Amino acid sequence: MDYTPFSYVTAEKADLYRRVMRAFVEAKSHFLVHLRPEDVQQQVGEPELATVQAALTQLVTWGNLDAERDNARVTSVEDYYRALYVYQITRQGEAVEAALATFEQELGRRGALQSVALEDIRTRLRALLTLAQSDAPSATESQLLLRDLAGVFADLAENARAFMTGLNRTLEGQGSDADAFLLYKERVIGYIERFLGDLTTASGEIAELIRALDGDGDAEAPVARLLRQAAERELTDLAPGESPDDEERAQAFAEAWRRWHGHWEGLRAWFLDQPGRQAQARLLRSSARRAVTQLLEMVGRLNERRMARSDRSADFRTLARWFLECDNDGEAHRLWRTAFGLTPARHLVIDAETAEQWQQTPVPATTPWAEAPGLQVQARLRATGSYQKPGAPPKLRSRARERELLARQLAEEASAARAARRQLVERRAERLSELGTLDDGAFRLLLNLLGDALAASPGDDTAVTTTTGDGSLRITLAPLGPETTATLRTDAGELSGRDYRLEIVDLEESPWTS
Repeated sequence: MDYTPFSYVTAEKADLYRRVMRAFVEAKSHFLVHLRPEDVQQQVGEPELATVQAALTQLVTWGNLDAERDNARVTSVEDYYRALYVYQITRQGEAVEAALATFEQELGRRGALQSVALEDIRTRLRALLTLAQSDAPSATESQLLLRDLAGVFADLAENARAFMTGLNRTLEGQGSDADAFLLYKERVIGYIERFLGDLTTASGEIAELIRALDGDGDAEAPVARLLRQAAERELTDLAPGESPDDEERAQAFAEAWRRWHGHWEGLRAWFLDQPGRQAQARLLRSSARRAVTQLLEMVGRLNERRMARSDRSADFRTLARWFLECDNDGEAHRLWRTAFGLTPARHLVIDAETAEQWQQTPVPATTPWAEAPGLQVQARLRATGSYQKPGAPPKLRSRARERELLARQLAEEASAARAARRQLVERRAERLSELGTLDDGAFRLLLNLLGDALAASPGDDTAVTTTTGDGSLRITLAPLGPETTATLRTDAGELSGRDYRLEIVDLEESPWTS
């Protein structure tokens, strides 16, 4: 592949070449195909026409522009031999400018966490499920919905990646303007928390819709028929080629099927956990929460810096001033010992015989080294700095049993959580008072659900709906009246309170509604 059309990007007069090429791109956007050197000179603002002419000639050499004789301006023999030209941008030159524009756009992209895109994905998945359940789904509707879904999802994923990358760079390069950073922190944390709430709420329903479209995962799944229709519709306008029609159509269909199936697999990987791999939405939630934690930690450091500023160079300058203010050497020595802790020498380790000798004949702390009695130091201490002889390193201990125990505990906890959730859902109680006796796990889960719902209640006796943090359960509570009473019975005792109309929906399995 010839990359010569990119030469003007790194040439000596790259700025002039870029301005000339942008002039041609802008002219084409206004449906102007040919430009004269005078037109280019006016657009780029170059005072010398000869400079513009030389740049045009060089761009023609590199293949970015085409030159044609401008016979419309020939009025004499001298004009004919002077070879006047008009110029137009080539396909190579247009491709280079498009690539540079994309490069600059991606460098400047800030990214975003698109809550609106989550609602768009839910809407299109609902429409796809309705279309898949119909007797004769329209191929046109299938392709349009899948195309919209792929576009919205790709935009959501790319913007989320760009936003988190930009946020991490901002945190790493946080400057000294504390007030600006604190204001930025308030807006970013509110922005992330709003998106996390929308993502948690939407992920459960999106996962449920994806499972419904996947069916049992076989070739007859509802979504497989829609993907096949979209791939077949792309073959309608397939241009004839050199290969036989059947072979060419089979190859084109296989390529279209792989592309549509890849879009769907990417959507599944974003919202559904795979064996040995977490869903991308879950990882995005973790990254966003970690970013909020980093923001809060950075704010804490800024507040500490404001309350008690620590500057080592300023401390040393203050200490130097104190030394200059000392009246005599005695005060300077006392300041030195106070600042640096260099007190008279004391032996760190002594044996019992030396300690007994010091008790009988004390050695004052002010005794100089040269006048103090000697101390016998063992050869090992003098050579290695330690009395103990290093032994063999400890053997590596296998943690397989501990890991197995931890995995078993996690599996038991997950199984208990699923059992508690199943117990609440399968009872199909329409009221709290109809739940009956609950085991400890189901009772704890119900208390968490009630706490989340009551915390989200506006307090005006209206029904409230909330979703668990993992997006697996949705609960709706509607007060029945202050005179009603519900009693929840467990092995540990009974809990009584106001009765509510109850609706619990398992977003990961088939929902039920009271």
